[in-house]
Amino acid sequence: MPRSFDQAVHVEDVHKWFDDVHALAGISFSAAPGSALGVLGPNGAGKTTTVKILSTLLRPSEGSASVAGFDVVTEAAEVRRSIMMTGQFAALDDALTGRENLVLFGRLMGLDRRAARQRAAQLLEEFDLTDAGDRPVKGYSGGMRRRVDLACGLVVRPQVVFLDEPTTGLDPRSRQAVWNLVSKLKEQGITVLLTTQYLEEADVLSDDIIVIDKGTVIARGTADELKAATGRSFCEIVPVDAHDLPRIVEALGPLVPDHVRAELSSRPESARLSIPAPHGAVTLGEVLRLLAPLEVELTDIGLRRPSLDDVFLELTGHSATTGDPLAPNDEIDEPVIAASRE
Repeated sequence: MPRSFDQAVHVEDVHKWFDDVHALAGISFSAAPGSALGVLGPNGAGKTTTVKILSTLLRPSEGSASVAGFDVVTEAAEVRRSIMMTGQFAALDDALTGRENLVLFGRLMGLDRRAARQRAAQLLEEFDLTDAGDRPVKGYSGGMRRRVDLACGLVVRPQVVFLDEPTTGLDPRSRQAVWNLVSKLKEQGITVLLTTQYLEEADVLSDDIIVIDKGTVIARGTADELKAATGRSFCEIVPVDAHDLPRIVEALGPLVPDHVRAELSSRPESARLSIPAPHGAVTLGEVLRLLAPLEVELTDIGLRRPSLDDVFLELTGHSATTGDPLAPNDEIDEPVIAASRE
């Protein structure tokens, strides 16, 4: 039976050990009902371990967690009835058609034959798969497979959806299609917890973002808040001729910090100059004023904000696509059943 709750997902000081590996080291966070929470972290950070605990596939070694108001340990069956989970690879029967996969999931979820067929037809239309619905899944593209996978998890409406790197291996067009589907979930008031290494994905889809590293949350906020907290805007100058950079540096004088000068000296092949812009447009105006007498032709000049990649690099010390060695059972590319409700 559904239970009222203030937080759709709540994690409090959860630890997880695999023998002598401390995969989660006291992770805590929450997600409000109907929101989308992005979970960023490098390989081995603990993202997949966290999702497996929340979906009752693993038990925490210490701490507590609840989903849709149910405890993941003592009320695991209720949790599974409240969620949908999809992993990095679609868990579908390749020998069946898309429609047959959906009907199968409907029957497994307790729908009678007629209701399962009706729901399958609705989902095929909603996910723009009607024309492909009666073809075997083995002939589907990666994006189509991912859409069917998500549709299977929505045969019975969940309260919380876990998407563990759902666009891994997809081409840009298929990735955009999945993004559109995630937006539809949010519009329906379904809580989405999205783990990803694609920083743009977290930026576009998430209402709030947490950054996990070495099994704990090291930062939280909206994309804009994380960017603002990590660094100010900077001014980027790209001359047509890279040989003009020394003249540009000289003309800008104290606006160019010593560490930027040193970096340019060590990288004479650099084709652009980036300097802090603490006063935003005012700094840009001063740069333009100082460069005007040089009559240097520029390819580009403008203000830039830190990207989420810059945020990630500063917070963790490495990029989003690298990280610590894998912890046992963490971040392993394995199929996860699309609907984990009982």
